[in-house]
Amino acid sequence: MGEGRDIQVTSDPPARRAPAATPPADPPAAARWDPAGGLAALRGLLARPLASYYLLLSSAGLLLLIGLTMVFSATSVRDYVLDGNASASLTKQAVFAVIGVGAFWACQRLPARTFRAVSRPALGVAVSLLLLLNLLVALQSLFGVTSIGPLKAKLLWLYLGPISLQPVEVAKFALVLWGAHVLARKGAALGWWRELATPLFPVVGLLFVLVGYNDLGSMLCLLALVVGLLWAAGVRGRVFASLSAVGLLGVGLLVAVASLGAGSGSRDADNYRLGRLTMWLDPPSPQTCFEQQLENCYQLIQARYAIGNGGWFGVGLGQSSFKYGWLPEAHNDFIFAIVAEELGVVGCTVILVLFAVLAYTGMRIARRVEDPFRRLAAAGVTAWLVGQAVINIGGVTGLLPLTGVPLPFISDGGSALVVTLAAIGMLASFARAEPDAARALHARPPARWVRLVWAPLPPLPGRRRRPASPPADRGPVPRSRQRRQDDQAAARGVRSDRTRAGSASERRR
Repeated sequence: MGEGRDIQVTSDPPARRAPAATPPADPPAAARWDPAGGLAALRGLLARPLASYYLLLSSAGLLLLIGLTMVFSATSVRDYVLDGNASASLTKQAVFAVIGVGAFWACQRLPARTFRAVSRPALGVAVSLLLLLNLLVALQSLFGVTSIGPLKAKLLWLYLGPISLQPVEVAKFALVLWGAHVLARKGAALGWWRELATPLFPVVGLLFVLVGYNDLGSMLCLLALVVGLLWAAGVRGRVFASLSAVGLLGVGLLVAVASLGAGSGSRDADNYRLGRLTMWLDPPSPQTCFEQQLENCYQLIQARYAIGNGGWFGVGLGQSSFKYGWLPEAHNDFIFAIVAEELGVVGCTVILVLFAVLAYTGMRIARRVEDPFRRLAAAGVTAWLVGQAVINIGGVTGLLPLTGVPLPFISDGGSALVVTLAAIGMLASFARAEPDAARALHARPPARWVRLVWAPLPPLPGRRRRPASPPADRGPVPRSRQRRQDDQAAARGVRSDRTRAGSASERRR
């Protein structure tokens, strides 16, 4: 027998299974962005009781901060050359900003009845200042009288020694208060023409003449204010159509009287208003403007060059080259062009968004408050500030004819800044008086020293009356003799009988 051999049987190892693919880890919550969730969060923030108040403070505060920064940037070179002090204009504007913050603080502490009480005296003061300004301008133009004692005037400015004031700024705020008071008092009677004709239209017409003769741009701001008041009051569309026709006729007349010296103070001057309108309708090329030295086109072309030089992100804060005398009124009417050059499209977008937030907040306050005066005044202030911003930015960019009005919060100007901050303070008072805001403040009142220093608690909203039940159907039996089907008392506001029948105890019950 042969020797046996050990046979080793080898078997292949089992095939390895590929590891199961693990699902990728979820990205962190910060890396995910849910549009629906973002909108829901935004709605939640806007639904808070004091959302209007904080939106108003944040938008106005940021615009004020940007304005101080841009005033320093636009005036530092000129002030250093003239006086050797680069911060002269900034210091003056900061002083007016402090005064304006004080006016804001005072106005946000006042109730609506105080604003209504001072509306007529404020309008009287505004009209008196405008009459005095026009009188001094007329005396200077006709007889060469430059001053009467310490009083003197220069087109739009009234000077009392070292103190200067623009009466039109006082007129804007006064017209808001008085117009809201008059329209709120008339109520549903505004559907009749005679109710609008007295006394609103005569006073508005007087203001338009006193302001528009020398300052067409400010008159357009007053027009936007009046339109906001009438829109919030619910005036019918045909009234707006008629007012639009009258307004266009009035603007045409004011453009025509510029040939007589309106707005320039000299009868020998050309009609600059017609020239600006012509340049806007048919703008010449830059080469033609510079070679032929055409009037009314130099500022517009230089502003467009400054905007184009800024690009998307600007040349840098303080690095503008057009503020070196190349762009007239760079610190005032054309400061938006300096913003575009130094901060670019991004900076301009920030300013436009802040004005949009201000417009939304003003309309939100007007929609939420219950008092008709508060609603009308909030709509009037919003139309005034936003309309003036649209007129200024449209004129600088060439979208609208150039009128020469300052940009609210941003342009250099003391009286305009003080009055604007006072109007924002009134809006803040109205925002705290919203029903939800008032209830929230009374539910968790701040400390006593906060109420004494900052603002008192607003009044709680009144209870809403229940609607009266409809009267019973007329039948053969008079309603006074019909027996009630239940033992309940009649609904409030409904009297089934005008006679006082029954005993004294029944009448008391």
